[in-house]
Amino acid sequence: MSARFLAGRLGGLVATLLVASFVIFGALYAAPGSPITFLTHGRSMTPQAIAALNAQYHLDEPLAAQYWRWLTGVVRGEFGTSILFHDSVGSLLAGRAMNTVALVLFSAVLIIVAGLAIGVLAGLRPGVVATSLMGLSTAAMAVPAFVAAMVLTLVFAVDLGWFPVFGSGSGLTDRIGHLVLPSAALALASVAFVARLTQAAVRQELAADHVQTAVSRGLPYRFIVRRHVLRNATIPVLTVTGLTVAGLIAGSVVVEQAFQLNGLGSYLVSSVQQKDFPVVQAICLMYVAAFIVLNTLIDLAYSLLDPRIALGRRPS
Repeated sequence: MSARFLAGRLGGLVATLLVASFVIFGALYAAPGSPITFLTHGRSMTPQAIAALNAQYHLDEPLAAQYWRWLTGVVRGEFGTSILFHDSVGSLLAGRAMNTVALVLFSAVLIIVAGLAIGVLAGLRPGVVATSLMGLSTAAMAVPAFVAAMVLTLVFAVDLGWFPVFGSGSGLTDRIGHLVLPSAALALASVAFVARLTQAAVRQELAADHVQTAVSRGLPYRFIVRRHVLRNATIPVLTVTGLTVAGLIAGSVVVEQAFQLNGLGSYLVSSVQQKDFPVVQAICLMYVAAFIVLNTLIDLAYSLLDPRIALGRRPS
């Protein structure tokens, strides 16, 4: 990986984050009404009280100055003060962020392990089993996360009683038990998508000329699969899998609401309803930053697997 390629990717990361932060901050002023209306909840107040609110939240400053003040605070890890709770936004988000991170990571593990395993099996061993797996995958891709949440809850929590339904739990074992159903609901469609993509990539590599040449030369089948098929099939699968995992961040909002996980997604919904703009800005920025950083890491991993990407050439 060249230093020029790495510097370009990191520069793009910083530029995208800056643009995203400005859009998120400016959305407060694009919303109907003024910030003072939301701060006062529509109550009539004296000019002195309104002036005090403007000074407290720096609303009497130019927009550029307000954005700079907010951005420098974000860089220091300070996201402002919640309008509703009058507490630091960072302290309000700390515990909820861990719940969301645990949910996304658990779902990502399910997607990568199950999706790749099913896809590789179906690609290498075509037959009745592969056809059945791909048929189930096609059906699973059409199931929205909230429908999967309801079905999983009904079957595995209500009927069988294997897993708890609501809350995030306490202690490692209990937290894992509370995350099983939400993670499965969030990952179901993505597992099916990654499985189908992996199957297609594996079959395409098996039919490639260099693989057929290796087979004709009598090389061991396991060596051919490991060295040529799986390695080359990983490149397109890695990109789509990374983007799919990054998309889980947005999809977690629905699942957290369904299972009452008290994560960032459910808190974002309640903060939007209650017009707690500092919290909304902080959560939106965290979501966007996570998505952008993950995409940059995918680009870097892609270039490590295929050095031609770092040299500015496309793979043939």
